[in-house]
Amino acid sequence: MFNGLEFAQPGFFWFLIVIPAMIAWYIWREKLLQGSLAVSASKGFLLQGKNRVANFRHLPIVLRCMAVCLIIVALARPQTSLSWQNSTTEGIDIMIASDISGSMLAEDFVPNRLEAGKNIAINFIKNRPDDRIGLVIFSGESFTQCPLTIDHDVLINLFQDIKNGMIDDGTAIGMGLATAVNRLKTSDAKSKVIILLTDGSNNTGSIPPLTAAEIAKKFNIRVYTVGIGTHGYARIPVQTPFGVQYQKMPVDVDEGTLNKIANITGGKYFRATNNETLKNIYEQIDRLEKAKIDVTQYHKKTELFLPFALIAFFFLLVEFIFKNTLLKGALT
Repeated sequence: MFNGLEFAQPGFFWFLIVIPAMIAWYIWREKLLQGSLAVSASKGFLLQGKNRVANFRHLPIVLRCMAVCLIIVALARPQTSLSWQNSTTEGIDIMIASDISGSMLAEDFVPNRLEAGKNIAINFIKNRPDDRIGLVIFSGESFTQCPLTIDHDVLINLFQDIKNGMIDDGTAIGMGLATAVNRLKTSDAKSKVIILLTDGSNNTGSIPPLTAAEIAKKFNIRVYTVGIGTHGYARIPVQTPFGVQYQKMPVDVDEGTLNKIANITGGKYFRATNNETLKNIYEQIDRLEKAKIDVTQYHKKTELFLPFALIAFFFLLVEFIFKNTLLKGALT
């Protein structure tokens, strides 16, 4: 990147104070050299032709000041700085395992747990353009909604399409985690992460959550678990013969199991009780899982004092020639 003009010895610019001193001395000297002549009439002098050469009598001091200014700039050593860098990004492979069971429709989040989780996760994805990210959804069973991909537009579209009822109801945390592990186990990324989000406790599925956690540990996969739901009771829509009705249901987050999953895999457990805390959790995970970037930076500086010195010499030469040729008579 071109950084513009730099000066290796900027302290020399203090010498620019001699320029106004030179001008002041010249003006004072000119006044001393001016004489006065009393005549009865100036008519005869007006007939004299004007000496055009005399109009340039102040040119030497202008050239001298410009030369001194350029010499000072040259002494300050102007340089152009050219720098560039080679960077290598080590991306992170991330699988998001999201619970889509019926309890995720609880409205202790806005508009509900499922939609809040989708919107905040999508923002998380948008902020990580260098990583491969995939999506697993689970309820009574689990499946891969989107495999690991760098095409985040496709991932976001598939994320927006998920809804409750896509699979049988239930909370198969172990199955959801195992499916995410299966997608990451062949990854050659040095950092492999699962974000597991659920609002309940494991009540179905053939793989216990802690068994899935041990498998994740074997493949060096770190799991961040997120328990979603307020404390106490939450308002949940329930389908009845008379239509959808709302019931107050107890929030049943198995924090003990989620903590153990995180500890086994070297991750961390979080509890989200509203939209803001869930957003903060994703921001914390974003900071914890930053891609490593190796940067080698190069600098090249080019000295530019010579052009300034040559122009200064040219101005001094022109001054010398003018003073000793065309202006020799005008200055005496």
